[in-house]
Amino acid sequence: MESANLNIRTDKDIKAQAERIFEALGLNMSTAVNIFLRQAIRENGIPFEVKLNTPNEATAAAIREGRTLAYDKTSDGYDNIEDLKAALER
Repeated sequence: MESANLNIRTDKDIKAQAERIFEALGLNMSTAVNIFLRQAIRENGIPFEVKLNTPNEATAAAIREGRTLAYDKTSDGYDNIEDLKAALER
């Protein structure tokens, strides 16, 4: 296998934080980057989810509550908007 150099630029603090994590895992930066590259090849893309518009904590809590209400058969549910409005006015 022939090696090739890869030069990247990143924030100094980000590099230091990553190096501490990799060191704790017994890896150096080069090995960690190679793991990422190999996994990207296996996945045929970025090997983790990359998203925009991640919900803030209030929105995430509302989503969790909505899912709980949707699947919890003991929670109050409403079949129409009028019943929901009446419950909200109580």
